[in-house]
Amino acid sequence: MVAYLLDTNILLRMSDGNSPTHLLAGKATAKLLMQGHQVYITSQNIVEFWVVATRPVEVNGLGWSAEQTRTEVEQIVSQFPLLEETPQIFTHWLNYVITNNVMGKRVHDARFIAVMLAHGVTHLLTFNIDDFRNKQEIVIVHPQTVMKTE
Repeated sequence: MVAYLLDTNILLRMSDGNSPTHLLAGKATAKLLMQGHQVYITSQNIVEFWVVATRPVEVNGLGWSAEQTRTEVEQIVSQFPLLEETPQIFTHWLNYVITNNVMGKRVHDARFIAVMLAHGVTHLLTFNIDDFRNKQEIVIVHPQTVMKTE
């Protein structure tokens, strides 16, 4: 059994029926669960999800209302265990960004890594493999890879 954190892009695509990768995101996540793996989310997922879901379509959002977004967030939180916010997350994050000279928007990705390190989660399911390249601390998995495995 392996512990996975879902990247926000997985949650967004599972929730957006218009996304060309909607089915892939859902099937890969379902397959992990059927194989007995643990699949988690974190509060950062929910914050990022809310930002994209409520942002206008013209600026790469889903254009949803706050009510529609709230309903979807409630469903997500009921489906996946939420990793607890702990003081160790900040310690891991700060150490990671300093050690690896992380700058700009990659700082957000570094926080996912910090959450994983604080909770012993080893794998990240994401469509954005390039955002996490050269991260020896964790295993990066694309949904397509999950679908190819038995």
